[in-house]
Amino acid sequence: MKNVLLPTDFSENSWNAILYALNFFKNEKCNLYLLHVNKISNLTINDSPYILTQEVIEEVYNKPSKAQLKKLLRKISEQVPNNKKHNFYTITDYNFFIESIRNHVSEKKIDLIVMGTKGATGLKKLIVGSNTADIITKVKCATLVVPENAKYVDIKEVAYPTDFSLLYGIETLQPIADILDTYNSSIRILHICKKGEELNTSQKKSKELLEDFFTHHKYSFHFLTNKRVEDAVQCFVESMGVNMIVMVAKNLNYFQQILFHDKIEEISYHTDIPFLVLHE
Repeated sequence: MKNVLLPTDFSENSWNAILYALNFFKNEKCNLYLLHVNKISNLTINDSPYILTQEVIEEVYNKPSKAQLKKLLRKISEQVPNNKKHNFYTITDYNFFIESIRNHVSEKKIDLIVMGTKGATGLKKLIVGSNTADIITKVKCATLVVPENAKYVDIKEVAYPTDFSLLYGIETLQPIADILDTYNSSIRILHICKKGEELNTSQKKSKELLEDFFTHHKYSFHFLTNKRVEDAVQCFVESMGVNMIVMVAKNLNYFQQILFHDKIEEISYHTDIPFLVLHE
């Protein structure tokens, strides 16, 4: 039984992510936790911090959220075919956003967070919104990020960009193997390097480990030369018909270039293709 956390702010993006998750896990038994976090705000009166009472929090924040979550459950039952394998639970919380996510990941033994995102927002022009960026960088739990235009299709082609610096245990990749088994899909291991650059001894060893790990799956290695990782990924996604991009958060070199940069107008994978971020 998988435990899946679905943070929602009741926006179209979070609804899109919920629909994606329900389809993605259509053949698996799941506990699905719909979570809305009312963020703690720093209220001051006469320059002194004002601490809200539990009664005020319940009446002003939690009660309206519970009503919206009930509406969301009704929307799911009306628009999504009933799936007896899925159990739904609703949670409202008044807390700091990341602390709330961490708490529920630990308490509910969450296997995967599924999060919607809309284009680039905020001062840093993150490819993902700030909440999503916080989750994938600060919460050690596998996170599936579903961009605004991503629509569910069976996962047939998975792209795995890597620089072959295996800074994590090979078991970190198990969620990829699960996807490949479920969908009978192929994994395309993508390495982007400078022209004429060859793998060093450590990188060759990492490549061999990946070959061993995916030996029972359909896999292939692809080596591209491009100055910019995000451009190479964009080109690769288009040419291979990729349905999902998978990254390991600890592989910061690729991870940051693919998700965090400011040339957002030149790429589209961030609005069309879901990406799975793995943690140790």
